[in-house]
Amino acid sequence: MEDAASVTRPGATAEERADRKQLSVQFKAQHALVLAFFILIFIFHALAIYLFCSGFILSRLVLTDRSQCAVPPVELQHGYVPGSHEKGCWHPKSFDKVVVILVDALRYDFTVPFRPQPGDETPHQFHNALPILYETSVQSPENAFLLPFIADPPTTTLQRLKGLTTGTLPTLLDAGSNFAGTAIDEDNLIEQLYNAGKKVVHLGDDTWHSLFPGYFEPNLTRSYDSFNVWDLHTVDNGVNEHLFPLLEPSMSERWDVIIGHYLGVDHAGHRYGPDHPAMTAKLKQMDEVFRRIIAALDDSTLLIVMGDHGMDVKGDHGGESDDEVQAALWMYSKRGIFGRSDPGYVEPPAHAKIRPVGQIDLVPTLALLLGMPIPFNNLGRPIEEAFIGKGGNDYKNLAEVSRLTSNQIHGYQAEYAKARKIDPSTTSPTVKLWHTASMEWQRARSWATYSKAWKTSYDSFTAYQTENLRICKDLWARFDLNSMSMGIIALIGTFLVIILYAQSVQGDRAALTPALLSWGVAGTITGALSGAALGSLLSFSQIQLSAFAAVMGGICATLAGFWPVRATLRVPYPTTFWGGLCTLSTLLLCVGFAANSFTIWEDEQLLFLLTTFGVVMLGSSLGQPDETDRNFGSLNAISFLAATRLSSLSRLCREEQMPNCRSTYYASATSSTSAGWQTLIPFIVALLLPTAIRYIYVRSKNYQGSAVIWIGIALRLGLVMTAVYWVLNAADDGDWYPQVSKETLSSTRIIIAQMVLAVAFAAGYGTYIWAAPLLLVRTEEAPAPTTSTSKPLDSSDPNAPVLTTINEPPKPRSKLIILGYANTQGTRYFLLPCVWILALLLVQKPMGQGALALCMISILNLLELIDANNLRRSPLGPIVLALLGSYYFFKTGHQAALATIQWDSAFIPLKTIRYPWSPILVILNTFGAHILCAIAVPAISMWKVPPKLPGLLGRVAGAVATHLLFYAAIAVATVVEAAWLRRHLMLYRVFMPRMLLAVVVLLLVEFITAVIAIGGVRWSMVSVAGVFGYPES
Repeated sequence: MEDAASVTRPGATAEERADRKQLSVQFKAQHALVLAFFILIFIFHALAIYLFCSGFILSRLVLTDRSQCAVPPVELQHGYVPGSHEKGCWHPKSFDKVVVILVDALRYDFTVPFRPQPGDETPHQFHNALPILYETSVQSPENAFLLPFIADPPTTTLQRLKGLTTGTLPTLLDAGSNFAGTAIDEDNLIEQLYNAGKKVVHLGDDTWHSLFPGYFEPNLTRSYDSFNVWDLHTVDNGVNEHLFPLLEPSMSERWDVIIGHYLGVDHAGHRYGPDHPAMTAKLKQMDEVFRRIIAALDDSTLLIVMGDHGMDVKGDHGGESDDEVQAALWMYSKRGIFGRSDPGYVEPPAHAKIRPVGQIDLVPTLALLLGMPIPFNNLGRPIEEAFIGKGGNDYKNLAEVSRLTSNQIHGYQAEYAKARKIDPSTTSPTVKLWHTASMEWQRARSWATYSKAWKTSYDSFTAYQTENLRICKDLWARFDLNSMSMGIIALIGTFLVIILYAQSVQGDRAALTPALLSWGVAGTITGALSGAALGSLLSFSQIQLSAFAAVMGGICATLAGFWPVRATLRVPYPTTFWGGLCTLSTLLLCVGFAANSFTIWEDEQLLFLLTTFGVVMLGSSLGQPDETDRNFGSLNAISFLAATRLSSLSRLCREEQMPNCRSTYYASATSSTSAGWQTLIPFIVALLLPTAIRYIYVRSKNYQGSAVIWIGIALRLGLVMTAVYWVLNAADDGDWYPQVSKETLSSTRIIIAQMVLAVAFAAGYGTYIWAAPLLLVRTEEAPAPTTSTSKPLDSSDPNAPVLTTINEPPKPRSKLIILGYANTQGTRYFLLPCVWILALLLVQKPMGQGALALCMISILNLLELIDANNLRRSPLGPIVLALLGSYYFFKTGHQAALATIQWDSAFIPLKTIRYPWSPILVILNTFGAHILCAIAVPAISMWKVPPKLPGLLGRVAGAVATHLLFYAAIAVATVVEAAWLRRHLMLYRVFMPRMLLAVVVLLLVEFITAVIAIGGVRWSMVSVAGVFGYPES
């Protein structure tokens, strides 16, 4: 395509055409180098964050050792011969078969009767809908028991399945494994069963197949997509369809283990929240399923029902709150071998704080009940009720299984300490407990018939297991301080580069950028090669050393690139009131993140800062000497304050804010769906937002051409379609039209969503790229003054001595008027945020749409305020945009917590998960405000400036760098504070999530500003230059 700038004016000479062509090539080359420079900064930050996180995010070494059936961890008693899967490898088995039913997100209080509490006196939708587990445990305690089943965070399904099958504690990163769902490469129950020749059938959630590929019976196994949280029934119905035929007596020889993973309860929580009729229906369905399974079992089959985690009040999970970690465990056998050590334990605990067991305890329990070896890496202990016998006093059996498990743990601990080269003093607290347990075992053997001695032995082994688990948690909570330090140094170095580029350069940054880029690239490549060479010689990690050398080489070389122009640099400290206010606000946030209460209430701190800026800008506008600037500036400051305060009504509270916070983002604090009245918000947005944008364009006379098409027609139409989408979604959630199938409603709204995205990105970007400057050129007749001439009295005689002066009638005259000239650059570029706002609004819930629309209005207010107060060269615009992005992150229903991610946004235009589109949709939903504000940054430098303003690209680069400076400062602060507070009680609940949010936002905003914003500047400036020409250097 030939851009507008290459079109020559009529009558231009060849020399003029050559000059224009040369200026066009120079601009495009300069623009490409500026974009490349910001990508280099992105690379610096990515390497720095990698270095810090590789040392900070906890990991453990995965040992590849396997337990062997014929090799018990300790000599067996009573002449028992190990090695037989039929009788039991290390201990006589109790069951031949097992049916494991995993109800995803089965929270413990879903399974026990409701008991009124002060402030909670009426049952919720999730109460009393699943009575079978409690009833059987009370009525037949020898057949069943129900206990709280505590998950170790993070409470994500994949990490929980690892713990439930290996008996190990989860970390965010496992050395030799990863978070993405690759096969488990350590000893586990599924592998042990497979190696023993057992036929394992899996039905349900397909996550199992990524963890245990090839272990399941291919002809009987059925897996289903687990990520479509809007689908409550497909997986559950599929499990039921294939499970009950397998329980028929004629099929008993075709399986030994059945794993059924139901997702309906989890999806009901994600979609509606736990306190919704859909949850009641799902739990009642599960109750019926369990009753049918019980009826179909034989005496040699064990039934286990469990949850992998719970859910919070909104139905989400991933964190470490009580509601998220408190799942349920129920075991049932028709043969009746279970017992209680105390008659008072017959009734299941009233709540999950009473007699809980860890989820890792399932591993040794199930292994021993089935006669399997306990997986080598296990840290769990046998569950008392499964081995104490019907009489509740078989402490000898309980002591035997505890001794086996303790010896297995002892062997694992020794191998792990050897592999990690751990100082023996670290594990010394367990040495005494181990000796005590061994002595008590010998003493119990000598008093073979004395039950109290066996109980003491059991208690001693339990004490050892408990202490060992505590030590392992400490071992895996060790941080790599060297890697963390390298990451912090690299982050600070990159921050120094940005602050010099943004605030020290006094000339044209675009002209300086090529030199900085070439120095930086050369330094990065040299550093990477040097680090790789040193890493091969030293014992240090070659990857980490290469990354550190690359980033530091690039940083140092880039800083060296400033040396030739040092005379033009200034010390980067604030010299104006606005610069001081921006610096103070950023510093207050950076320091405040060291306090957990400040971090928890960050949304309120941002509201205060934005309100402060709004009030100060109002005062500044009222002091302007020009009446137009004074009036319009004051009007926009008031609008900015009103939008900020109105948006504060949208709130999603985090657990730590309760009870001093009331959520309004959803229908209620316990819901994940919007209230009926909230579906009106998208229609209000469709009515008012295009009108507000149109007003700004009309006022500057730029509501011309493509602006009319996009803002007046396409954007409004897309917003109306978005509103219809969310009405259909609410109709589906609330069963407003029972005569219309859910499949019809789902298909219709997906088609609408796809149409909206097509309008936004296909039509929108087409409009933006091809649009001419938003001008209207017209001619008008201008009044001309009358002219006077002198003529001879006798026109036939030129030498006549007498002259007479007469007035002639005016001659026709026209003038050229260019409407929109004053804001040609700004309004042409601002079409890009107008394109993106449509897509970003689509993926927000109705309340979030209202908030994001207010964010867009605040951006327009800010642009007009900057013009009215002549603050284009001030850091005010980029910093306030960063504050807006951070503030509206919270107002669109998010918090610095994994549980607030709105995963269902991945399915707005899709029926099933699709890569990379589903993750991109979640990113657009989560960081919509950051993205919108980042795209708007170039408009600050381009708003109401002359079309041929020299150095405009450099000004844009300075504004972008200042915007990134805010996020870089927050990232440095949160990283340093997380490192300093790494032993703080609130690290994993508050400080680490906020640090991770800061670094993710930094990388995302850098990518958006470089590729989308600066990339978009090219099309805008080339379009304007096609009419007015390029500025001379």
